[in-house]
Formats: sequence, C-alpha cells, structure tokens
Amino acid sequence: MGEDEELVPVEVVGVRQHLVDEEIVVLLLDPASELFVPIVIGPSEGSAIASAQAGIVPRRPMTHDLLCDVISAAGTVLRRVEITSLEHGVFHAALVLGSGGRVDSRASDAIAVAVRVGCPVLCSAEVVAIAGVEASAGPAEQELERFREFLEQVTPEDFDTGQDPGGEGR
Repeated sequence: MGEDEELVPVEVVGVRQHLVDEEIVVLLLDPASELFVPIVIGPSEGSAIASAQAGIVPRRPMTHDLLCDVISAAGTVLRRVEITSLEHGVFHAALVLGSGGRVDSRASDAIAVAVRVGCPVLCSAEVVAIAGVEASAGPAEQELERFREFLEQVTPEDFDTGQDPGGEGR
C-alpha cells in the first residue's frame, strides 16, 4: 500500500451470523462517512473476535493470542492494523509493528489481533467507498442495537464448528 493512500479509522462493531445464509461477518464502522464495512469471515475468526471483545481469556493461548505473545516477545508492539484493499471479494490487511515492519494478513486475523491488543484499525478510504453500506437512522440503528445485545450474550461456543482449532497439546 502506498504512503499516499488515505486511511480512515474504523470501529470494530462486532461479529454477526446472518440467519438466512449463515455467513459470519465482522462489521467495521467508519463514523465519519456513516458506512458499515461488512467482511465475511470464518467461524474460528468470528469466535476469536467476539470472545476478545467480550473480554473472555482462554485457559491456553489460541492462535491470535499466540501471535500477540510473539510480537511482544520480539520486543515490539502492534501499532495498528490496516485494511488495505479489496481484490476479487477478498479483503487484504497488514499488521503494522512498532519496529516499522509490516506483516501481510487476512483482514479477519488482523482484526482478531487488533481487538486483543486494543490498537487502532484503519481502513483504506477506497475500500470503505467500494464495500461500505449506509448506516442510516432508524432500522440500521435498531439493527446495531440488536447487534450490540447479541455481542453481550455471545460465547465462543456459539461459533463451535466441532473441530479443534488448536490441534494437539492443548
């Protein structure tokens, strides 16, 4: 991503599962433009984001917790996450480290790490313009309120796929 690309701060509103098609999405909100950016994600990433937002700490580190620990052990911090582009329906992101390094990432993983460390999430203004959905008064605000209520009640088990995401040794 070029230095001249405009990035805008976005709020990670949370995770939602569509009832009709059962896709899981994370919603980002650009408060300045009042646009939501929905990103379809997998159940593991949805669980990771929702549990971190709910303040749930697993007994043993999950993958995103492990990445946070590795960043810290390497003597740096996660300065910010950037959602850099949307190519063929796939959102691309980068972890921007305090050391100046950039690490290519899937947007869902980058967001899961960002909510753990509390760093800013920025999104390309072009991505917001292309993928953004209007956040209008009325039904959208009601939807946002229902979504926040959902976040208060969601648990990692709600996204259980029956597969152990951690593998052996947990």
